[in-house]
Amino acid sequence: MRKTMIAAAVVVATLTGLTGVAAADPAPMSLPGPTGPFPVGTKELHLVDHDRVDPWTGEPREMMVSLWYPSARDGRRTRQFSPGVAAYYDDLVGPGKADFAGTTTHARTGATPLPGRRPAILYSPGAMQSRFLGTTLVEELASRGYLVVGMDHTPIAPVQFPDRVELPKAGLDAARVLAERVRDTSFVLDKLGLSEVGMFGHSMGGFTTADAMIADPRIKAGINLDGSMDPRYGNAARAGVTRPFLLMGGGTSSGKPRNHRYNDDWAAFWTASTGWKRDVYFPAAEHMSFTDTQVMLPQVPGDHTSMIGTIDPCGSLAAQRKYVSAFFDLHLRGRPTTVFDRAAHPVVELIP
Repeated sequence: MRKTMIAAAVVVATLTGLTGVAAADPAPMSLPGPTGPFPVGTKELHLVDHDRVDPWTGEPREMMVSLWYPSARDGRRTRQFSPGVAAYYDDLVGPGKADFAGTTTHARTGATPLPGRRPAILYSPGAMQSRFLGTTLVEELASRGYLVVGMDHTPIAPVQFPDRVELPKAGLDAARVLAERVRDTSFVLDKLGLSEVGMFGHSMGGFTTADAMIADPRIKAGINLDGSMDPRYGNAARAGVTRPFLLMGGGTSSGKPRNHRYNDDWAAFWTASTGWKRDVYFPAAEHMSFTDTQVMLPQVPGDHTSMIGTIDPCGSLAAQRKYVSAFFDLHLRGRPTTVFDRAAHPVVELIP
């Protein structure tokens, strides 16, 4: 049974499933490039909330975030993962199985931002996941003219700070973790001076998106990518949201299709939500299909269908890019679209 709170097990299972694959050299991996008209720049920020004590360290709460933005074609291409995070994933799969350290993105560090104000979107990853496992979607949005802010949330993510690497911890109280992630979100908006933003996230990041929308009116539209919203841990299923929200799920959860017709938590959220809402279902996908894993794992020998399903990875990514971009274009830019009137890609179904 898939739960947001056991996303750690999902990721570990995904990656450790590679350990039985013998390889003379690490399997090289590449990421599809974004399709928008703009080159993409990126920048990392180390943020410290001196007004909030981290409940797990007793020190001021710290975060690492990344900015992706439309840019000039200067700067240099970046690696997907920092050395410490790459080493974390390498240890999970067994050294030498996959080349996490060598995977290159299509964003450039030091790139000059293009002039003008840009609508902003926040991205929150799942439990035990790095913000960089959402690279293919965040680069796509930046290439279409958005400023995207990717957030890492300790203590359930591998995070490289300027002076150390923090690895995920197990056995944490899920409700407390979620509450801190919501506070992280508002802190990032405060620190960067952002308002009227969109937000999306995978797994626990999708749950975070819904609860953050309830807590912070600056978030105008949100997307949950295959994340459960168990009412034992957060408010979303009970309270719903009043502003636009998109559910995107894949495969099955507890043996049932992952959409609001069959999942109790999504059904409760759907009923309680009074704003614009849609549910886009990917029948042949699975939980990790909504991360870069869907395009990375097929480049590594082995059977990965339990984690990314049988869906065509390129088709899945194309559909996600289409629907995520159209959603934010509609609700942040006021650009009309017909993709929510009928299925706009053969790998998806629209669930009324």
